[in-house]
Amino acid sequence: MSTVVLHEKEFELMIPKSEIKESIKKMAEQINADYDGKELVVVGVLDGVFMVLAALMKKITVNVSLELVKLKSYEGQSSTGNVKKLLGLTSSLEGKNVLVVEDIIDTGHTLSYILDLVNSHQPASVETATLLIKPDVFQDKFPVRYQGMAIPNKFVVGFGMDYDGQGRQLPDIYAAKE
Repeated sequence: MSTVVLHEKEFELMIPKSEIKESIKKMAEQINADYDGKELVVVGVLDGVFMVLAALMKKITVNVSLELVKLKSYEGQSSTGNVKKLLGLTSSLEGKNVLVVEDIIDTGHTLSYILDLVNSHQPASVETATLLIKPDVFQDKFPVRYQGMAIPNKFVVGFGMDYDGQGRQLPDIYAAKE
């Protein structure tokens, strides 16, 4: 499929699943090298991260446990600027190596929120991984150690990311047509 229509809005293919798979493989290789011999707690930010997280977790070979948080900062195609916590952490992260995994980082509002939440648990270390990053919008507000792909500031769907609840199941990533 080169285009999809969601809520009467057209999206065109931006990143095919083969590129997504390769990007996730490279991130996992770097994570495995950096955490060799260590335990790692992966904190995934729902809902969008579920496909990225599933693919990444299959490639991580170090001893890993998983925590999921559910946050909401988007309405339609844009960030509200406010982050709402819908589901929080269920385990202590004190003294642990933590990797926060996102599907996409654009403004950094959600990332800032989750990093504050994680750091309040006094972990031994905190790093961030994301499949997609929008450098023009994010402007390196925080260090993001593991980055899959940089993309322009376009609204995207697919591979877990949605447009008002639609498109998460798409195996490729699509950008909104201008």
